[in-house]
Amino acid sequence: MKKTGTVYLVGAGPGDAGLLTLRGAELLRRTDVVIYDLLVNAELLRHAPRTAELISRGKRTDVSQEKLNALMIAKAREGKCVVRLKGGDPYIFGRGAEEAGELAAAGIPFEVVPGVSSISAAPNYAGIPLTHRDHTSNFTVFIGHEGEGKTASSLDFDQIARISGTKVILMGVTHLRELTLALAARGVSATTPVAIVERGTTGRQKSVVGTLATIEKLAGKEKIAPPAITIIGDVVNLRKHLNWFEQRPLFGERIVITRAREQAGDFAHRLSELGADVLELPCIKTAPPTRLGDVADAMLELNSYNWLVFTSANGVATFFDYFFKAHQDMRDIGGARIAAVGPATAAKLRELHLQVDLMPAEATAVKIAAAFKKFETIANLKMCLLRAEVANTELPMALETLGAIVDDIAVYQTVAETEDVTGAGAKLLADGADWITFTSASTVEHFHGRFNLQTLLKKFPKTKLASIGPETSKAIASLGLKPELEAKEHTTDGLLAALFKDSQRGSRK
Repeated sequence: MKKTGTVYLVGAGPGDAGLLTLRGAELLRRTDVVIYDLLVNAELLRHAPRTAELISRGKRTDVSQEKLNALMIAKAREGKCVVRLKGGDPYIFGRGAEEAGELAAAGIPFEVVPGVSSISAAPNYAGIPLTHRDHTSNFTVFIGHEGEGKTASSLDFDQIARISGTKVILMGVTHLRELTLALAARGVSATTPVAIVERGTTGRQKSVVGTLATIEKLAGKEKIAPPAITIIGDVVNLRKHLNWFEQRPLFGERIVITRAREQAGDFAHRLSELGADVLELPCIKTAPPTRLGDVADAMLELNSYNWLVFTSANGVATFFDYFFKAHQDMRDIGGARIAAVGPATAAKLRELHLQVDLMPAEATAVKIAAAFKKFETIANLKMCLLRAEVANTELPMALETLGAIVDDIAVYQTVAETEDVTGAGAKLLADGADWITFTSASTVEHFHGRFNLQTLLKKFPKTKLASIGPETSKAIASLGLKPELEAKEHTTDGLLAALFKDSQRGSRK
């Protein structure tokens, strides 16, 4: 008899993927099924195994609460580990307790993993502490939308108005007029400071500050929409000094990353740290080369080469995957010197405790050839160029012009990535972006094949293109387009620096 699985009701936090708890991340990494709310940050799904079944649940889907309860029970009875990923905290103004009750009644083992609630997180990211020893030592939380089918509010506004301290309203945007009038009618001063924070803790956060008398008009002017949280009280005034999140240099900038998912993590994290709203939209992935025989032949001739030349971190990773399938000892690599184009490639080699003898900083054929010429005479030296299957022919030609004997070996090929688990593609097509970053000619090619750059830029004319270097810029130019900026240092660090510099120039304007 198959053992019954466990259902984990996991709080996903308010929006910032970094606010997921360690326990939540651990459970996602080993789950079989994820049932997630639409408002949950879809980037969290990256924690789940590729084999996991992903089921979205929200108002725009046909999965009713009853169907969802039955689905959790059915999946658990199949012996599966089920993560029910809920926004915020499962037991705060959600239906987590109801879902837990259904699981208990069905005899299904379950665990509830608390999450960071927007009640405290959204005000925090807007620079508003709910309590402060000089202002208030308590706060009251209530919901502004009590559910479908309710004809009258069960809230005691007389009591709410009388309670001192900060007042926090969840889901109150659509009833903001009625809520503010109800509080004003019961003696809350019209001049009481009020803030509304839309999409708190995310790169799309928007904050509006006014008073009880003015906030409805201001929210309408700024087109504030759910999900949003309203904070009422003197602590709102502290925002002038404590607004840390919205002061980040790239705050409000939506930036698209097109590089392979395995390589995007650090770049995405650093952009997020600077306040950007990051859309990870990988358009490429690596696959085995079509001529594996060439790789096998190169492995047999390693001792004959004077130089092994790597032009990317991908080339390093894939070459050594093949190497360790054929050899058991790193010494079998032979006595060749090693060249790495760019610091990221060199860093990948150093992870393997390999000394890099030459590192041309720029990834252009002319600069690489010049670096070799300066290092030593390469006439009649045998070189193994280990790189992507489709690559610029200028590099081997430049080395051969200097007299080198070059074997151009493809150790991987770049192919289109069409999977979009997080829905980033739909977000881009719906709302556009401020920047689309390209880190190779292949990212340009495959992004264009998927979205058509010219059409996208016509739809969103304020969207700008950022290039990591000359070869990438050439690919953009081949489409009749021009990047707004090109990194001076042809790395993601250089690209990040260029975006940061542009943001500083914009802020000065």
